[in-house]
Order: sequence, then structure tokens, then C-alpha cells
Amino acid sequence: MNNFMTGVEKGRRGEDLAAAFLLERGYRILQRNWRRKTGEIDIIAEKSDLLVFCEVKSRTGTCFGVGAEAVDRRKQTKIIRTALLYLQQYHLMDHACRFDVIEIDVAGAVPLIRHIPNAFGG
Repeated sequence: MNNFMTGVEKGRRGEDLAAAFLLERGYRILQRNWRRKTGEIDIIAEKSDLLVFCEVKSRTGTCFGVGAEAVDRRKQTKIIRTALLYLQQYHLMDHACRFDVIEIDVAGAVPLIRHIPNAFGG
């Protein structure tokens, strides 16, 4: 991967890597890029009856900070509101869930993946 990718290309590649990472660990991908007026959830996955709402942050180095630092309170609130709409739409309001961040550093020849389970949301 190179530093000349557009933001969209980098984001898509990061989401593909994050989805593969989750699949390898026994998660089932339910949705990708689930959008509503309140925002977007990059990946919605399930493992052992637990719904996992994942925010994927791709970076080409750390000069602008690590990916999780970009998931500030404002972004967290948007993700939580969007997740609530998902839970309502699919009648899953009593379902256990958590909010994860997956950081993808694509600066090197081999992408580095850091999964942060329960990164926010209580």
C-alpha cells in the first residue's frame, strides 16, 4: 500500500482488512457501511450473540495520531445514535452489544491491525 491512495481508497482498503480480521476471529459480518441520517457504521458484526458496531480508522502513519484518537465524543455519539436505529429497525433493542475501534496502519508493506474491543459506549 502506498501513501498516494485517496482517502476513500485507504478507507475502503482498511475496512476490507478489518472485515477479514474479524472473520478470521469467528465474527460474522452482518452489514458494512450501514448509513442513516445520523451517521454511518463501518462494520456491524456478530459473535456469540453479541452485536459489535465497529468504527474502522485507517492511517498511513502516526504523524496525525493513531486512529482511535479520531473517534472523539462527537463521533462516538453519532455511532451510538446510528446503532440505536439499527437495533430498532431489526427489533434487537434487548440484544447485547458493544462498540469497537479497529485501527489499520497501512504505512508499511504489511498493514498493522489493532482491535480495541469496547472502545466506548459504557
